[in-house]
Amino acid sequence: MSVRVRFAPSPTGSLHLGSALTALANRLFARRHGGTLLLRIDDTDTERSGPGMEAGILRDLGWLGIAWDEGPLRQSDRFDRYREAAAAARGVEIRDGACWLRAPGQAPFVILRGDGRATYNWATAVDDHDERITDVIRGNDHLSNTPLQEAAVRAIGGEPPRYLHHAVITGDAGKLSKRDGAASIADLRIEGYPPEAVVNYLGLIATSGPGDVLTLDGLVERFDERRLARGTVKVDPGRLRALSTRHLAALPADDLVTRVLDRCPPGTPADAVRALEPALRGVHTLAEAVELVECVLVAPDREPLPELAAIRARYPERLDEGGARALVDELRRAEVPLRRARRALTGRDRGPELWAVFAALPRDEAIRRAA
Repeated sequence: MSVRVRFAPSPTGSLHLGSALTALANRLFARRHGGTLLLRIDDTDTERSGPGMEAGILRDLGWLGIAWDEGPLRQSDRFDRYREAAAAARGVEIRDGACWLRAPGQAPFVILRGDGRATYNWATAVDDHDERITDVIRGNDHLSNTPLQEAAVRAIGGEPPRYLHHAVITGDAGKLSKRDGAASIADLRIEGYPPEAVVNYLGLIATSGPGDVLTLDGLVERFDERRLARGTVKVDPGRLRALSTRHLAALPADDLVTRVLDRCPPGTPADAVRALEPALRGVHTLAEAVELVECVLVAPDREPLPELAAIRARYPERLDEGGARALVDELRRAEVPLRRARRALTGRDRGPELWAVFAALPRDEAIRRAA
């Protein structure tokens, strides 16, 4: 039997980082084994579901480049099937106004509520059976559901799929939440992380093993379900930023300029951004790239720093990364306060690395701002 896996999110808006990890793990597994990935929307909770919520998930998957082979299918289209399966299943009894399943080795559990709606475990088991799912890859927060779903599949005469569980992603305070600032794919997109870096990061934490900067194809080759991460994995913002920097630096010039322009205010001159392209290769995120563009195009209120102007005058008109870093080192040796240097050039206390500002500003403009 060919491999068939599914990604089955609830439609609650943008993908949570842990859900994105599940989606990617299933995509890598399917590609690795020449199988099929089915997208199923678990929208039986009609109060929390809606077209806008589902659209957010589809948008995030598309942005990440995680494609599916079949679907999306929706559980809300299958309410009759769940009732039909319950009527024919072994071990079903009706009490307290609901349908319960009594299975060997399990305490009885509800499969249809009093209003006829299927419970999560029943709908999931019926769908996995009908869709011929061979392997279920999901977070280990679903471990307690596994025996119930196995019992449910057997009750309708099927053989349960193989269940594999990966680590749950956590933040500083335990379970990842919006307070962590990167709880969802939408958060990362807004912060300017390129999708290649997010996929790279999630792929590296999905399974243990060697690897650093990898494309989706490289992650497929690296993936091994026997090495799925266990327990919990804490988000490492530093590692994600490092991967982001390296993926942005590797982009073709036109691609990098286009991505930055897409985030700049309307009317930003494309030629100006194109001229800054070499300096943009040192940024951590696209949001930081936009900051760098603004630093160059919008002159700050003057805060003179003559010693900075004098040192900059000794360097070429345009600086590459090496020359810009050398200039910063000379400023440091000359005990020129780097924070004052940043304010003289940009009017800001924070922003892109100082060497990137020097690489972006022509010599005469840097001198004019500091003199």
